[in-house]
Amino acid sequence: MDEIWTAGEALIKRRAVVESGSALYFVKKREKSYDFLRIVWVVACLYLASCGVVKTTYRATKGTVKLAYTVTKFAGKTVYTVGKFTFKVVMAPLTWPLIREDLESIDDLPPKEAIQQGRVKMSPYVVNGRRYVPMSVAKAKTYREKGIASWYGYETYRQKGGHMTANGEAFDPNGFNAAHKYLPLPTFVRITNLENRRRIVVRVNDRGPFVKGRIIDLSAGAAKKLGFFKKGTARVLVETVNLEG
Repeated sequence: MDEIWTAGEALIKRRAVVESGSALYFVKKREKSYDFLRIVWVVACLYLASCGVVKTTYRATKGTVKLAYTVTKFAGKTVYTVGKFTFKVVMAPLTWPLIREDLESIDDLPPKEAIQQGRVKMSPYVVNGRRYVPMSVAKAKTYREKGIASWYGYETYRQKGGHMTANGEAFDPNGFNAAHKYLPLPTFVRITNLENRRRIVVRVNDRGPFVKGRIIDLSAGAAKKLGFFKKGTARVLVETVNLEG
């Protein structure tokens, strides 16, 4: 009888050892799970912290404007005819200064190096220490936004030589060009002056405006056509033009 109880006690002891071992395994497994969650949480915090310098805010609604276009190339120029508007596009020499002198980097490269490598279209860029991230081509296709437009480039009238836009094109202050913080470069947009209903198509080939409360900067030529050159600003509707043809 004593031997039977001894065997039973041994069985109970072995079971206790097994159970304690299993418990220890599950405790260690749970600790590893907690460690993994801690790592994920730290990485997420670091990611959010890095995103704190990225400016991506814009109020846009969906819309679609379609216009027929043709492209002709000759003598170093590319001519776009979009609807009834004509755009002569010439690439600027790399020796020309940027019209936006406060453009610090494009795609983490010096601006002209990024332009030379063709890394501009949707690349993030930095102006005055702030990083901006343009929208995708797909999102830009239905971009539509109301806001304040201004015009820029006045200083270039008094300077000798030409200036370069953020995508490497020669800036034409008398042409129908524009600067936008988030649209891919280049993009054609239709601008409607909501104060007088005048409407034109412009080619977005630069970055800006970096003044609070403004959504687009136009060339002097575009501002004159829309009727707000002397006033300086106007409330407008900006709509992406999808090219067909």
